[in-house]
Amino acid sequence: MGSDSQNLTTPARIEFEADIVSRIKKGVHKPIFAPIFTKKGSKGTRPKRVHLLVNPYSGKRKGRKIADEVTTKLREEGVNVEAHYSAYSGHLVTLASELVVKSGDLIVSVGGDGTFSEVLTGRMMLESAKKESFAVIPAGTGNSVAYDLKLNDVDTAINAILNGTKHALDLARVELTEGLPGSEGERMVRYSHNLVTWGLGVDSNIKAEKMRWLGPVRYDLGILMAIMANGRRHATLTLDGVEMDDDFTLFLIQNSQTGGSELPLAPGASLDDGKMDIGILKKMPRRGILKAFGMLKKDGRHVFHPQVDYHRFNRLEITTEQPTAINIDGENLGSTPLRMEVLPSIVNVMIPLSE
Repeated sequence: MGSDSQNLTTPARIEFEADIVSRIKKGVHKPIFAPIFTKKGSKGTRPKRVHLLVNPYSGKRKGRKIADEVTTKLREEGVNVEAHYSAYSGHLVTLASELVVKSGDLIVSVGGDGTFSEVLTGRMMLESAKKESFAVIPAGTGNSVAYDLKLNDVDTAINAILNGTKHALDLARVELTEGLPGSEGERMVRYSHNLVTWGLGVDSNIKAEKMRWLGPVRYDLGILMAIMANGRRHATLTLDGVEMDDDFTLFLIQNSQTGGSELPLAPGASLDDGKMDIGILKKMPRRGILKAFGMLKKDGRHVFHPQVDYHRFNRLEITTEQPTAINIDGENLGSTPLRMEVLPSIVNVMIPLSE
């Protein structure tokens, strides 16, 4: 993967090594990716009870059907299952915070990245939630963290619950203003396991959400529409106390390596390294943005684009003159100003034993 370099006016910049055995595409080799986990996991214990937290509307409303399948199979294995279903966006935050979790219990999210984010946020409101164990059943349109964890289908995810490996997972505490620009509310806190996006990425996601009926291809269309608009985006970005004030295209702030429709956004990210990664796309014309996104889709080659900087951090702030939209774990739910702090190895997550 990459190494750190630094000067007096910018935070440490990650320089990636090229995978020279890969084919050259878009003029470069693909980068060497970081390991998903940097530390060794431990053999998990079969749970006595599973708290199933379900988004029934996820993945074209297949969440409830998948939850029923998981419940049946776990009960056949002698596991006590208690299922809870969300009725509206954000409901799982409340449901998760009200759970009575005992030793030997496992908290399982059924949905996409946004569902898992709600579950984690609800639990992290409680001091007792630190070091709790979680599992993910992929049932959303975007299952980025499930993809990184090699949870490719429901049966694999169930096997991870019953016979998997327990790994520490970093989270980021994110403080921002509730609601998108024009409908801002009070300050709020969410806990991110996947990504936080500002700029063109949020613009594209907002456009994509209006085309949900298209499935994953809507992300590509949303990006294209946002690139063609290419509005001016000015911000002050502060990484571990170092301030950068400029026009930018996009911030890709990542805990996991993938986002959207399995896009390799952050080749240097690991889920347990105690830091988050950020790819900064500087202000550039449409042609440059199109080239950068073309390189991104080709195995994360965007990290070699001359207008892309890649950093790693513990604390981050984004401020703007006027509120601008923020996406957390695939959900467009807030606005700047934003503050983030990485919480290393704060919870555990179950993955397939082979990993």
